Amino acid sequence: MQTNDQRAGSLNGITVIEIGTSVAAPFGTQILADLGATVIKVERFGTGDDSRSWAPPSWDGLSVTFLALNRGKHSMVLDYKKPEGAQLLWELIRNADVLVQNLRPGALAKAGFSAEKIKQENAALIYVEMTGFGSTGPMADRPAYDPLVQAYGGIVSVTGADGGDPARVPVSVLDMGTGMWVALSVFEALRRRDMTGEGSHIEMSLLQTALMWMSPQLLAVQAGNPKPRRLGSGFGGVVPYGAFPAAQEGYIFMSAGNNDTWLRLLEALDVPADHAVRGYVDNADRVNARDAVNALVSEITRGFTVAEMERRLRAAGVPHSPVNDIPAVLADEQVNALGQIVPMQHPEIDDYRIVNLPMTFDGEYPLAQATPPPALGADSRAVLGRIGISDERIDALVDSGVVGDAAGRAEKEEG
Repeated sequence: MQTNDQRAGSLNGITVIEIGTSVAAPFGTQILADLGATVIKVERFGTGDDSRSWAPPSWDGLSVTFLALNRGKHSMVLDYKKPEGAQLLWELIRNADVLVQNLRPGALAKAGFSAEKIKQENAALIYVEMTGFGSTGPMADRPAYDPLVQAYGGIVSVTGADGGDPARVPVSVLDMGTGMWVALSVFEALRRRDMTGEGSHIEMSLLQTALMWMSPQLLAVQAGNPKPRRLGSGFGGVVPYGAFPAAQEGYIFMSAGNNDTWLRLLEALDVPADHAVRGYVDNADRVNARDAVNALVSEITRGFTVAEMERRLRAAGVPHSPVNDIPAVLADEQVNALGQIVPMQHPEIDDYRIVNLPMTFDGEYPLAQATPPPALGADSRAVLGRIGISDERIDALVDSGVVGDAAGRAEKEEG
């Protein structure tokens, strides 16, 4: 087990316990691991984190989702509902700086680990509790997944094509967004602890993240404006803004954020002086006639290939982009120039690569020595050894089914 003194980052020396599954908590603790923390991922027997089984897509038989969210961690399999397992978890909590969990609402407290008792055992601990809908209100006890809360928080109501079916944002924008808040809240709580010596009980939910992402729309309606409509790739206050079809397969995304840009767009695409679209001189006029303007612009863009429009719009200084699919993104010169997608050694995947944190410090990405996502139970023995448990006792805990390790699990599966 690699200890945190081998890791770069400001969280070097900080120990984080993750009792998490799926996306939100694992993504948040992966950020903490990338920044130097030692993250101990406590998993259940048999299946571990739910995302281990989310496949396909897979990479050499391993879930891509799990691989994307769990690098730099140490996996420990523990049945903390058994008395001996509970004692071990309490020992881990007493020796930790941070605990992050996103189990079903109330599940950890029901197992004997309430926020109050955790504070009694370790007053300096930063305890981050993640839920779907928050800890108060009529929905507090309901479990939730990202798309459900996207729907509940209004995101789905503004996503999709006008006149078509509602659509979720097809990435885990609330799970991963809430994971980002985990990292930010832990840094804030650590600064507070530096001043007071006291830990914090931090609560956050996917619904709160949804409300934050929707703040412009929420404020607009509170100000008396009509509820926003679904605009496909469009934007409420600017026209044209969005993806427009090209002559051949493909789309160009472009934006005319002011009237001067609109005029340059028309010149770049050779729009005749008598074309109807030239009558929409002001952005407010274009917004009020959104559907008509977009139809006229689509008529124009269908006369050019994506490559030709890129050349013309670039020369005219009009903001634009091709609508790239994922293979195109991976092959893109600019993407590769950033150096964010990098190889990492993995015991089971020869060509394993990761997407690094989206920031550099003094020209370098933070995780110079991160480790690949762990096999289930790979570090159980090493984690217990760190808190002074003898090899003999660890053997007994494995034999009794309180602790699982990778070797024991493999033997049980073969048997």
